[in-house]
Amino acid sequence: MAPVDVAVLGMGQMGGAVAGRLLDGSHRVRTWNRTPGRAPELVERGAVESGTAAEAATGADVVLTSLTDDDAVLDVLAPGGSVLRGVGPDTAVVDCSTVSPGTSRRLATLYDRRFVAAPILGAPSAVASGQATLLLGGPSPLLDRLEPVWSAVAARSVRCGDDPGRAGVVKLMGNYLLLAGVATLAEVVATGQAAGLDDDFLRSFLGAVPLVAPALSNRLDAVIDRDRAGWFPTPLGAKDLGLLLDLAGSLDLDLPVAETVRSRYRTAAEGDLAEADIAGVIGLYPR
Repeated sequence: MAPVDVAVLGMGQMGGAVAGRLLDGSHRVRTWNRTPGRAPELVERGAVESGTAAEAATGADVVLTSLTDDDAVLDVLAPGGSVLRGVGPDTAVVDCSTVSPGTSRRLATLYDRRFVAAPILGAPSAVASGQATLLLGGPSPLLDRLEPVWSAVAARSVRCGDDPGRAGVVKLMGNYLLLAGVATLAEVVATGQAAGLDDDFLRSFLGAVPLVAPALSNRLDAVIDRDRAGWFPTPLGAKDLGLLLDLAGSLDLDLPVAETVRSRYRTAAEGDLAEADIAGVIGLYPR
């Protein structure tokens, strides 16, 4: 399998994990981040840090973005953005960010048949260990051509159809399940702690009962211990729920549970839990 030249734009935890997997797969990697010097360990492993997004994109086979939100993605990829002039006519553009389906569809019109929405299900640690899932939306011939990239980054790929917006819909569905589940788990733990159940009992019971999904079990200790450390901060949780509700509104759906869950993450994000992982929503309840 011939190595692919990939520009990875965005060196947050997820972007760094993706770049690391590509290096593991013997691909050539260039990195860029608004704040330089964010990934020295990748440079030590052979990645080339670029001074600008356009510099990273110039000559790349694939430009892959992993950025915070819709505005950040459009700021880089839309007309007038920092990378568009560096993308050649045969360069594929892949966005792994969690954005609205509309943003993905807009980018697909800009890049014609060269754009893929590829949001990731799984934490950066799951990406780093090869256990994440990619949700792919884009033309099948392009998805086939980029198979070396998909297989390097993730254990599994799910093709959601030619419409890149569909991949975004599926990602928002998955994130809603996670965010609502964590918020519910936080209330369950807060109730048990307030009722005098000790943490060891809660850990043993909730860790074994099948009602707690595997993805929630990964955060069980953090919720019980009220540990704020993690990779998915509460403001991004509130942002993703907002995207889901915007989507629902466009479909004439009323999602009252999602509204309530978003309000909890908004409250956390607007207070002293703004830098906490989504498991930190437990901090809204007294111990």
